[in-house]
Amino acid sequence: MFEICYCHQWFLGKATSSPAQLAFTLCRSHDRKIVDRIDDNKDGYLTTEELKNWIKRVQKRYIYENVAKVWKDYDLNKDNKIAWEEYKQATYGYYLENPEEFQDATDQHSFKKMLPRDERRFKTADLDGDLAATREEFTAFLHPEEFEHMKNIVVLETLEDIDKNEDGFVDQDEYIADMFANEEGGPEPDWVITEREQFSDFRDLNKDGKMDKEEIQHWILPQDYDHALAEARHLVYESDDQKLTKEEVLDNWNMFVGSQATNYGEDLTRNHDEL
Repeated sequence: MFEICYCHQWFLGKATSSPAQLAFTLCRSHDRKIVDRIDDNKDGYLTTEELKNWIKRVQKRYIYENVAKVWKDYDLNKDNKIAWEEYKQATYGYYLENPEEFQDATDQHSFKKMLPRDERRFKTADLDGDLAATREEFTAFLHPEEFEHMKNIVVLETLEDIDKNEDGFVDQDEYIADMFANEEGGPEPDWVITEREQFSDFRDLNKDGKMDKEEIQHWILPQDYDHALAEARHLVYESDDQKLTKEEVLDNWNMFVGSQATNYGEDLTRNHDEL
């Protein structure tokens, strides 16, 4: 445990300098194990494809670990399923039983909005319609962006969040307001002007001045964009031959610590068997 914890502190710049050489040696040993796991064909190089596959694995592991952490909080009767009533009670029970304590208009509006929204998402994730989620169904409920049958819900919720005039579309001002609040009333910064151009050129595909559901899906869930592949390409960008040696990876480990390839550094705290 000393090796792993100290290495993590070292990479985050929090370790003391006195045992620096020891830390470096121990860190290199642990990091080599991670690199070895990424190198599928064991040829000593990491290719874009190998990095992409590893990042997808890390993403999937993170999602399922997240579900495992909260499962016991909702599976109240311990039947290895989470019924909608169990989730509703665990999440909204206090509000439902004590509505007088939620007189603040903002809080009240939030709870009234989120409860039916969660129920709608839960029922979409509940493929067999028994109002009790298996682990896979509950994973789809918590991480809908990862499941094909949940994409319409992701798009609908995005629309509802941004569409302030509730006309069923997202216009340019609503799009900008979601990322920038011009409270002082001054001129818009350059990046906001660029975003307005992005909206006109790339978001509003049919050029009618607003985004419909199909255009929103193209924006937030693009079919032609692979996040893991983009991350992998970024990591090998400096390499002339589009692959990295083990030493190149270790020499540029700080970049990997900030990458999904190490789950943003979290894998540095794991034992080898957990990776």
